[in-house]
Amino acid sequence: MTSDRERFTTIYDECRQRVWAYVVSRAGRQVADEVVSETFAIAWRKFDQVPQHALPWLLGVARNVLRDNIRAEIRRDGLAREMRDWVSGDVADHVAERLGVLKAMARLTTDDREILILVAWQGLSPRDAARVLGCTITTFRVRLHRARKRLEQELEPITPAMSRVQLTKEWS
Repeated sequence: MTSDRERFTTIYDECRQRVWAYVVSRAGRQVADEVVSETFAIAWRKFDQVPQHALPWLLGVARNVLRDNIRAEIRRDGLAREMRDWVSGDVADHVAERLGVLKAMARLTTDDREILILVAWQGLSPRDAARVLGCTITTFRVRLHRARKRLEQELEPITPAMSRVQLTKEWS
């Protein structure tokens, strides 16, 4: 039987990068290391509450750390800077569609971006993503459907219709 320390180390090794990526997608790189450190400190203090499948729980903790420690304006400004950094520069034609998606994502609300990021970029199931947000799976599915529709509307002036259809299928 493994000790708490060994289990914690395993969880840390398996989840740290994904928690960090989640925090970066929400608040930018400037605060990611601090939030991830605090998230895992909380996980250690509340280790008896960490479920076997720890990633959704850790993402929920990280979300709460962000909400409690960073003002919403700073998060929006940091994310806007990150998005501008991602979409600037000389890029090849095959990257143009990706840039269009990032531009469209930047125009969505913070809540819509978070929902899409949890499912599309973090690869969480709707059930796990609902746990991160602290809502029911039904509520999450409705929010996801609406966020996808809003993303599709933002993509209309940017990407051809064929790309939008392909994108919405990929994100389903």
